[in-house]
Amino acid sequence: MPFQFDSRRSAVYSTKGIVASSQPAATSAGVKILELGGNCVEAAVAVSACLCVLEPPSTGIGGDCFALFYEKKSKTVHGMNGSGRSGQNVGIDDVLKELNDPDALRIPWSSIYSVTVPGAIAGWIDSIEKWGSGKVTLEQIFAPAIDLARNGFVVHEISANIWLSCTTKLKNQNLNLDFAKGENAFLNQNGEPPKEGDLFYNLKFAEALEKVVKYGKKGFYEGEVAEAIIKTTSARGHKLTLDDLKNHKTTFLEPISIAFEKTRVWEIAPNGQGLVALIALGMLQELHNEKKIDLYNLKHNSVEYLHVLIELCKLGFYDSDEYVSDPDFNKAPLEELLHKDYLSERSKLFKADKILDGNVITYGVPNPLNKSDTVYFTVSDSNGDACSFINSVYEGFGSAIIVPEFGFCLQNRGANFNLVKGSKNSLEGGKRPYHTIIPSMITNLADDSLFASFGNMGGYMQPVGHVQHVLNLSVFGMNPQQSIDQPRFCLIPDPKGKDHGRGADGPVSTPVTIVALEEGIDVEVVKGLEKLGHTVSLVKGYKRGLFGRSQIIRDNSIDGKLIYSAGSDPRGDGIAIPLI
Repeated sequence: MPFQFDSRRSAVYSTKGIVASSQPAATSAGVKILELGGNCVEAAVAVSACLCVLEPPSTGIGGDCFALFYEKKSKTVHGMNGSGRSGQNVGIDDVLKELNDPDALRIPWSSIYSVTVPGAIAGWIDSIEKWGSGKVTLEQIFAPAIDLARNGFVVHEISANIWLSCTTKLKNQNLNLDFAKGENAFLNQNGEPPKEGDLFYNLKFAEALEKVVKYGKKGFYEGEVAEAIIKTTSARGHKLTLDDLKNHKTTFLEPISIAFEKTRVWEIAPNGQGLVALIALGMLQELHNEKKIDLYNLKHNSVEYLHVLIELCKLGFYDSDEYVSDPDFNKAPLEELLHKDYLSERSKLFKADKILDGNVITYGVPNPLNKSDTVYFTVSDSNGDACSFINSVYEGFGSAIIVPEFGFCLQNRGANFNLVKGSKNSLEGGKRPYHTIIPSMITNLADDSLFASFGNMGGYMQPVGHVQHVLNLSVFGMNPQQSIDQPRFCLIPDPKGKDHGRGADGPVSTPVTIVALEEGIDVEVVKGLEKLGHTVSLVKGYKRGLFGRSQIIRDNSIDGKLIYSAGSDPRGDGIAIPLI
């Protein structure tokens, strides 16, 4: 029958804790850790490990992770950057030589040089050590994922469809692996992916996790797993080394935030792209304060509403192209970029009757004298703490280059670098690229209590999705499931347009930015946006996966009594489950 995302769901409620993810078994694993006495961080790692087994097209231990942790006791939001770096000995000339193209601007997703050091395992272990309760062991946390990999799991509908779409990629990137001998961990002996309802095993992946349980981070970044990674990359000419793996470090950092109406919205600082969402929301707030728009009189998903969000998100992406990169190489002027004076001035570029001219618009330059006070699956627990966590290998199966000894793919996050020497996000040795995966949180301005923990996975959809969810929750008063169920818009570059080579290959990397509108948005709205100059693409059916998959937990506590509500995206296979 035709593929449908539509599914009537209600928000899920709990007075103890709640877990929402894109796979039911992963959600159940998180609840199990909460039942054992673990906290939201330990449960989040259990969920992440399970998702690496259950949804390998989307995530894996060959990828990266980021997290935000809300600590109720101190009413503080903490951040973790678990992104990996390029090989220390890798440079732009290596890629240009591989491509035999001196004028190339981007690293292809299929290039061996798109592979960067996987940061996920270190991010998991370091988060547990820093924020965990200490009441559950690594063995308990990883047990569900190991069990699923070793004893098998049933492949769900949407995961099976994504898997199928990556079949050719998995074959072409692993021509050295023999299907008949079971060397390709993600295709059967006939070179076929699992179908919905099939039982799937990954015994070698279980062995990799068991080494992490036994040896901690060293079980991945040193020893047999590390050697297998370098064997795979070296065979293809990569300059990644054992030292690159051994020297990887997780970064704990203070998140960045901005006040929006009665809330404060939190994002991870660069090299993550959360800055896009904060700049867009900040400009929206200034337009509202200056009475150029009225947030509370804009009709949801109307022409006027979508036009202002589209334009402000585009401006956010123009700034991110200049300022989002590895802060160890280039520190972004974050306080200045999030200062109300800059946001007010930048918002003047918005025109209610036409779109921005992509041939002339560029990033803004904030006043250095201006300083401000600014600085997906989700889990909450019975302590009132919450963890917003995201883990990814980037494109479908990442690079799709398999480490056959341990049954996982290596990410292609390096494809987010550019090849323009001297630009802030250009490829350099030991550097972290512009990163699309971003967790988010909202707190209440009045008392710093938790308002929501949420995310919207899906590449450059993520900050655009965050903006839409913030408005759905805080302005339109939707519950988590209602917010998730709303049709979305997404911004994508024009595949026929000339890449300007700045920043990353996101929505404003070409002069024309295409506005993808999800099925369910009124056709008259589509026509209205086109009249304003927007190039619009209406997305239907399975292709609606473009708009990502959201998970949201809302804190609805009343008079000191803990109450959570949660939603899980029907665009995924997942579910929200309460702790009882």
